[in-house]
Amino acid sequence: MAALRRIARERGGWWHAYVCPAHGVELDHGDLLAGLFPEGGARCAYGCRVDDEAVRGAWLVLSHQAWARHLRVLAHREERAESVARLVEYAGLYAELATERHGEAQTWMLRGRLFHQALTDAIWAVNIGHAVITLAEDSTEDLAPVLPLLDALERAALDARDVLTGQGLLASNYTAWLNAAGAAASRGAAAARGEEWGGAGEWLEGEHGLYAHLRVAVADDGWEWEGSTYYHGFVLRAALLALRGTDPASLPSDVVDVLAGMTDALAAIATPGGILPALHDGPYLRGPLALEWLELVALTKQLVPSAALEAVAGRARSELGSEDDGLDRELGGWFAGPPLAERPAPGPVTVFPTAGYAVLRHAGIHALLDFGPHGGSHGHRDKLSLYLYGDTTPWQPDPGQVPYAHAEFRDLYASTEAHPAFRVDGAEQAECTGRLLGSDGSSVTAEVTTAYEGVRAVRQVVLGDSYLVDLLTVRAGGERGLTAQLRPGVALDIQLQPSGEVHTTWYGDEILHGRHTHTPGAAVRPVSRPGPGPADDPQRVRTRVDFTTRSDRVVFASVYQAATAGPAVTGVRLDGDGVLTVALTDGSTARFRTED
Repeated sequence: MAALRRIARERGGWWHAYVCPAHGVELDHGDLLAGLFPEGGARCAYGCRVDDEAVRGAWLVLSHQAWARHLRVLAHREERAESVARLVEYAGLYAELATERHGEAQTWMLRGRLFHQALTDAIWAVNIGHAVITLAEDSTEDLAPVLPLLDALERAALDARDVLTGQGLLASNYTAWLNAAGAAASRGAAAARGEEWGGAGEWLEGEHGLYAHLRVAVADDGWEWEGSTYYHGFVLRAALLALRGTDPASLPSDVVDVLAGMTDALAAIATPGGILPALHDGPYLRGPLALEWLELVALTKQLVPSAALEAVAGRARSELGSEDDGLDRELGGWFAGPPLAERPAPGPVTVFPTAGYAVLRHAGIHALLDFGPHGGSHGHRDKLSLYLYGDTTPWQPDPGQVPYAHAEFRDLYASTEAHPAFRVDGAEQAECTGRLLGSDGSSVTAEVTTAYEGVRAVRQVVLGDSYLVDLLTVRAGGERGLTAQLRPGVALDIQLQPSGEVHTTWYGDEILHGRHTHTPGAAVRPVSRPGPGPADDPQRVRTRVDFTTRSDRVVFASVYQAATAGPAVTGVRLDGDGVLTVALTDGSTARFRTED
């Protein structure tokens, strides 16, 4: 017997509260379309049952959002009767519950009506609006009862946007979604009335519309200003949803450049196997996020297609398994004209000077150096972190972030301690910005001078013939505790050699070998200890390694090689002049000089 489905009759809260206080993992969703909070409390993967007002409110967010998305699926699959009936039900519920801004929202929030946050209202409204647009393509005869809801959603989006822009926050990711909500709701209302849509002047072209937002929120290098993979995709997806029914050829050229640049940024950081590094705040691994990536890829291929993102969609679909609702496969014909030219594939080295990321790809290794701005409230204390991936293996990933309501774990995953960065005296880095010193077709060099008072750190990453060279130089004004950190996302073996060289083996779908050395004469201690792995499960233990010395200057040198690459590295040696020699099984050697 099929499970009964019903729409919950209560307003929602803040979804980030849907987290186990003991273990930091997102709680099991249960059946979101059943409309009933899980009996006995929401389960965590470690056996906890959690039931309090905040968790119930978070579950209601997830349930209402799941219903709104499901209505789009029903509309596309011509299950009209149920889709319309549920939309009418929501029209009545919204009129009953959302008469004023939510009184239980936290003071920092831009308050919503159906949910704590206006942002959550906007995301929900986008799905509602697009469900109606799809239904209206077939017929409008039964959509009149939904019109009050659509009109109310447009007014709410406009009111919230006015508050936001009145605070000077046109660049906020909220603005992207409020514009997308206003566009979807007003376009849906026009379609239901059988009229031409006249909302482009307000929601796309206006002073605070989508185009104005994109022009200030996205840097010249294509990155949304916060430098977060998640929020970058979040804004890009909002823009693509807002542009339904437009002709790509008619878009302003600078807006096309922004959208193409945003697409290129994701294509550049994606591994060949489709991993998108979780830079700064954002989930490390999450089913609803995989659905969002599928939708984004389905829409970008109709506007500014990028072959590199096909692997992202493939990986997302694999992660979802039976949870894939197939909505992305229904989105053909989203725009009113053919796609623009396909985007070029990224080369071996890509540098984003404003966001402060550099991507190096070679011989089975996909490396990413983080040196840019902190990233506002979604930034991490992670300057000069070096992330390492195989095609499908997160050897040393950015660990991502837990749901925000868990203050302790959120701070942990934003910390220097959690990242493959450098530390001084065991302390946290200050929120700061690094600087690109130089790059070419095979190397990138960046520095940071404000992470710790009186300390300059330089990281140089170079593509060797069949390996990757990492040279981290830390210089202080006097003797300090200087540390380079390894933070695996996979199982790791570490072996200290008689020469003082350290060997590491990183496991997964692919295997990575590391060889690590340091300035001659420096008393560097390689200490391995257990620590939390990536943020999708803070209880999953990984072997962390800290290379630490007390000195006023040290070079930490590492050479990484995928097991499938060759000739194999047989030894590494750093001399007193700052020259690293790499020896290979074919008898050849290569030399690399440190930055200073």
